[in-house]
Amino acid sequence: MNVGQNVSRRTFITWYMAALITAITAAVVAPLLIFVWPPAPPGTKQGSITVKLKQAFSKVADDTAVQFPAPPNAAFIMADGGGDNAKGDVAFAGYYVKAAGKEYVFAINCSHLGCSIGFNPGAKRFECPCHGSRFNLDGSVQKGPAQAPLSHLSYKKQGDETLAIDGITMQS
Repeated sequence: MNVGQNVSRRTFITWYMAALITAITAAVVAPLLIFVWPPAPPGTKQGSITVKLKQAFSKVADDTAVQFPAPPNAAFIMADGGGDNAKGDVAFAGYYVKAAGKEYVFAINCSHLGCSIGFNPGAKRFECPCHGSRFNLDGSVQKGPAQAPLSHLSYKKQGDETLAIDGITMQS
């Protein structure tokens, strides 16, 4: 189309409607994107959080769990989730577990409604004091009302008693 050429009404209305539909779509979709990819809270830094266990990995007996808290002004990021837990949610404590020759690191949050679970060494399972859910040492549900397994934490071992876990820290 030449610069000096007149634009027909049909072409103008087509361009106008396309621009209007694009603007409306952007106005509706843009605010929803924050729920799909939420930004990190202001003043936080995502990275590795170092946690020292009460005992060395080599001294943790099979079919046992060792609880560890998050440092002050820090939280662990859940690697997966289900039920009340979702990937990217935070936990303020966790468990290092040895079971059947495998190692697991779980968030302390129950997948039913997020209560803090406890380890029952006699029964060799995790139990939620709020609603009675029970979990096997591999994180799977043994008894409801929870429907989803425990959430894992992404970690790396450092030495014989330290974990580096994905998390966030508050900047002061």
